[in-house]
Amino acid sequence: MNIALWIAQVVLAVVYLAAGGLKIVRPRERLVETGKLDWMKDTSDAGVKAVGVVEVLGALGVVLPWLTGIAPILTPIAAVGLVAVQIGALRVHLTRNERQPLPANVFLLALAAFVALGRF
Repeated sequence: MNIALWIAQVVLAVVYLAAGGLKIVRPRERLVETGKLDWMKDTSDAGVKAVGVVEVLGALGVVLPWLTGIAPILTPIAAVGLVAVQIGALRVHLTRNERQPLPANVFLLALAAFVALGRF
């Protein structure tokens, strides 16, 4: 069980570091140009950056506390935060009738919920 939790934590960390990092360092306009992030058209630059910061913090929080043994309770709390991020993402995509990202959102939500339950 511990190995499965670690695999889930690392997958979450990699995905959220990449996604959040891009939102932080790339201009919103360049991200919209990819054609895959249409929700950003209706979101301010600050809103996109804020989502990126939350994702990066969640990525770090889902791994580092448990790995270092410093405040390990923060790992399941971070995982709960990532569940909330995915609930928000699902809401945005459903409201905008964007079906393509939904499977990835559900997968990440389930993975984060698994970590949260497994580490509490």
